Amino acid sequence: MSRIGNKIIVIPAGVTITQDGNDVTVKGPKGELSRTFSSDIKINIEGNEVTFTRPNDSKEMKTIHGTTRANFNNMVVGVSEGFEKALELIGVGYRAQLQGTKLVLSVGYSHPVEIVPPAGVTIEVPSNTQVIVKGANKEHVGELAANIRIVRPPEPYKGKGIRYVGEYVRRKEGKTGK
Repeated sequence: MSRIGNKIIVIPAGVTITQDGNDVTVKGPKGELSRTFSSDIKINIEGNEVTFTRPNDSKEMKTIHGTTRANFNNMVVGVSEGFEKALELIGVGYRAQLQGTKLVLSVGYSHPVEIVPPAGVTIEVPSNTQVIVKGANKEHVGELAANIRIVRPPEPYKGKGIRYVGEYVRRKEGKTGK
């Protein structure tokens, strides 16, 4: 029994879903997302509820069942509420600024690092040490946040770098720590 796959998705007001075979398009106030799902899993849209059924109980079908439901739910949540990831820059002289839609990071390199967001994803800089990535597609938001973090990942000795808000960085003692 799949605990995730058997959960019912309730469609919020303002969200419309169109299905053409295994191609599903979800439209809402935050945007429009479309995806092609596996033809093995049957998607049942009745009123404002969506359920998923699998043809048999093989291990492969169970995994596709839960993944299909989770991806569909992420689409519904994305177009209705949206997703966001917050990052913080920690280090002397580390700062971020927005030039148009492009993010410019000064994080200790000899040159500033420029990051251009993909379509459908926006970047906000509330202060020069905070970056917020927002969008309807959870995969694109997470990927862009990870690419920003990769520019200068947090190091364990001084804790400097770019990290997610609330991320714990395990600190190490230096050579003279004995």
